[in-house]
Amino acid sequence: MGRITLDSLAGLSRRALEGAGASPSMARATARCLVAADAEGLASHGVSRVPQYASQLRLGRADGSAVPAIEREFGGTCLIDAACGLAYEACALAVAEAVRRAREQGVAFSGVTNSNHFGVAAIHLAPVARAGLVGLAFGNSPAAMPPWGGKTALFGTNPVAAVFPRRSAPPLVIDLSLSEVARGKIMVAAREGKAIPSGWALDREGRPTTDAKAALQGSMLPAGGVKGAMLALLVELLACALTGAAFGFEADSFFVEEGNRPRIGQAFIAIDPDALVGGERYLERVETLVAAMLADPGVRLPGARRLELRANAERNGVEVPDALLATLRTLAGEGAPA
Repeated sequence: MGRITLDSLAGLSRRALEGAGASPSMARATARCLVAADAEGLASHGVSRVPQYASQLRLGRADGSAVPAIEREFGGTCLIDAACGLAYEACALAVAEAVRRAREQGVAFSGVTNSNHFGVAAIHLAPVARAGLVGLAFGNSPAAMPPWGGKTALFGTNPVAAVFPRRSAPPLVIDLSLSEVARGKIMVAAREGKAIPSGWALDREGRPTTDAKAALQGSMLPAGGVKGAMLALLVELLACALTGAAFGFEADSFFVEEGNRPRIGQAFIAIDPDALVGGERYLERVETLVAAMLADPGVRLPGARRLELRANAERNGVEVPDALLATLRTLAGEGAPA
């Protein structure tokens, strides 16, 4: 494992993406979010995704020259067309619009269509929290989970995230995949030849499996059983029916080279507390709940561990597997360091 500063890792990732055909702005937005994921201990959604994105760019599954733009807008709503590029620049535009419109209207909904994998959902919401607004994020992905009672994957793992700003402390950050575990963890287990716990996935025939490779050929199980399956359905409808994006079963896997352009969707909601109870009352209510939670010594606030890891990463950098660093340097057109 090699240790590298966040700035150096972002620069290397940006150059690797540009080398594969991404525009400078697309590469910059993508690298920023991927490195943030690594800094927060979420390596499965960090720069390990760069080779996957580079492959999509080279094969035309993602358009490196795409420029996201507002396709439709009305009051507190807008629809962003990602134009089949990588998702991050389009999501940044959607979030900026949600913040602006929520300040004007009290609440705003920004949808993204013709999009791609958007990484860690909560990372997109950081500007919402900085603006003092409550934020929600939803996104679908290629089919990985069956509807409840079924065996055929139709829904993605469909992450849901939320941020709630606090008075004099980092925001509460809630971020979860609706599968029992993030698919990225099964990918890591498969790559390392490790078994996965029972209850994470089914094999191709719909049987429970602890074989990570068989799980990747089969389907994920929803978190919380039927409740998780219903939430995954909700995300498909929010992120796709309202945006015109592709449902999970219409998008080919991110993890194969040959396939269609995913054209999946994301949705972001921003809410201004001043439009409801008022900012001060909102903050007082949040702190009252936080104090009650922390009165139990076993409770850790959501997002606290990520915050600690990010602070450490900002000081000391992050560890990245040597093989991955070598791949990034190759993609960036750079030789191994002397």
